[in-house]
Amino acid sequence: MTKKILIVDDEQNIVISLEFLMKREGYEVSVASDGEEAVARIRAEQPDLVLLDVMMPKKGGFEVCQEVKSDAALKGVRILMLTAKGRDTEVAKGLAMGADAYMTKPFSTKDLVEKVRGLLAEH
Repeated sequence: MTKKILIVDDEQNIVISLEFLMKREGYEVSVASDGEEAVARIRAEQPDLVLLDVMMPKKGGFEVCQEVKSDAALKGVRILMLTAKGRDTEVAKGLAMGADAYMTKPFSTKDLVEKVRGLLAEH
């Protein structure tokens, strides 16, 4: 069965490249451009994995992560946080809120694909 990935980022050029990359890998992809839309789509679509940007309008990535991870109905949803902030405190905060993994921008597409495959294989 095809795995579903939700890409959440407010930077269109990042969304386009991530969407292309994930579709090329054979995943079903949907997109949200802010945190509120992300939560609504996660509830409606129950994706296998969310590629979640930290800095977004309306509701930040940490908030979205915490909301999803505290909802028992969504416990199967994996979250990979993407951020330009690579400081250890940011990484620790993301993981403390329940993120399954963390990647710092800019990242290599090869590393991202490997990380996504790994997270979905554990699923």
